Amino acid sequence: MTIGTRVYTWLNGELVGTDEFGNKYYRNKKKLQGRERRWTLYKGISEASKVPPEWHAWLHHTVADPLTEEATQAKEWQKEHLPNLTGTEHAYYPQGDARKGMERPSATGDYQAWQPE
Repeated sequence: MTIGTRVYTWLNGELVGTDEFGNKYYRNKKKLQGRERRWTLYKGISEASKVPPEWHAWLHHTVADPLTEEATQAKEWQKEHLPNLTGTEHAYYPQGDARKGMERPSATGDYQAWQPE
């Protein structure tokens, strides 16, 4: 996060809430014409996939009001939110991927190439 973002947030931001990852969510203190400005200050690396779905809805004006404590509680059927792990050591690699030090299995012969008649 840049020093400009911090100064802007300090001067114009009203803290609305935080999520379980430590990200902080803000809106403008003053009412401006048009839509309210909303933004987040990420804890650690700025990565948009670190925003849980409930806060994403608020940031993108899908819901009008900030989250309540009840809304932040996960339903029993929901999985825990995971940020995008692409490019990290925890990224998914399929079985046989060279990046995992594995070898792809040899062809099984069950594939027949198409031949024009």
